[in-house]
Amino acid sequence: MEHRSSNRLYLPWLVFALVFGVCLALGAAFSKAQTVTAAPVGAFQAQGGITYAGPEACKACHAELYETWQTTRHAQAFSSPIFQRDWQEEGADFTCLECHTTGYNLANNTYAHEGVTCESCHGPFQPGHPQTLMPLTPNADLCSTCHKTTTDEWRASPHYKANIQCQACHNPHSQTPRAATVTELCTNCHKDMEETFAHGTHAEAGLECSNCHMYTAPRTEDPIMGLVPTGHTFTVGSETCIGCHQDTVHTRDTIVRLTGQVQGVPEVDIETLKQQISEQQMAIQELQAQNSVRLYTGLAQGAIVGLITGGAAAWVVSRRIKVVEEVEEEG
Repeated sequence: MEHRSSNRLYLPWLVFALVFGVCLALGAAFSKAQTVTAAPVGAFQAQGGITYAGPEACKACHAELYETWQTTRHAQAFSSPIFQRDWQEEGADFTCLECHTTGYNLANNTYAHEGVTCESCHGPFQPGHPQTLMPLTPNADLCSTCHKTTTDEWRASPHYKANIQCQACHNPHSQTPRAATVTELCTNCHKDMEETFAHGTHAEAGLECSNCHMYTAPRTEDPIMGLVPTGHTFTVGSETCIGCHQDTVHTRDTIVRLTGQVQGVPEVDIETLKQQISEQQMAIQELQAQNSVRLYTGLAQGAIVGLITGGAAAWVVSRRIKVVEEVEEEG
């Protein structure tokens, strides 16, 4: 009888420890995996009271542009099965949502709409539109916020020196070239290229400008975070020729020299690159600090809930034990 009573004394403490531990674990887990959900269309407000109206609101007046955009990769940037697969493999990293959603708010980890919508580029809806114009930055700075790899390549190209911006070649709404074919697009400026030997013979073989000037080596494995070369340096290197001329280009002991055909890559501003690296490192450190704060906040919340819930559970158990003991004594 005394042995049973002794065991009962430890039971409330055991219940308290169990409930407290569960609450602490849940608090830590919740801080690492916060659920990201979109607010209803037309109701989401970003920091400063900015309202995102959503693509459906734009459709009311810009139906043709909406229909063009609806089937693009921008529209499917979040819903794409490829993105969803890769995102889950990366542990649903919330930093991906800065580019794959519209109106992402880092402070509370929410977003307004899925995908790259009208307001991703044109900015949040302006009260008084259409009388009040929507702001727009029609240059590469806008595209570079997400297309980092492509922009870095472009900055090392002759197009950058000539101030040929992204939208000069790309239709931002349809995400297609501004011509029926790539070659037609290029010859809009490079009119005399077909007269040279290399360009003429390759054109006769059915190749387009992009086959050589935007050549990228075949991928052998999935890239990290989906970042792969996109060929926007427009440089023709030896690996480009080897892609077709394996039997005529020897590369083991010699350097391929294509006189007049290999374009040199312009000098890159090292200081600018260092500044960009420094800014990225600071951004990473800031995100790491925010994650630490979230973890400690989650632990503190779990501890508070655990103390209250565990204490209540222990009190209920102790009262139950006391009733049982009184019944046993009377019996």
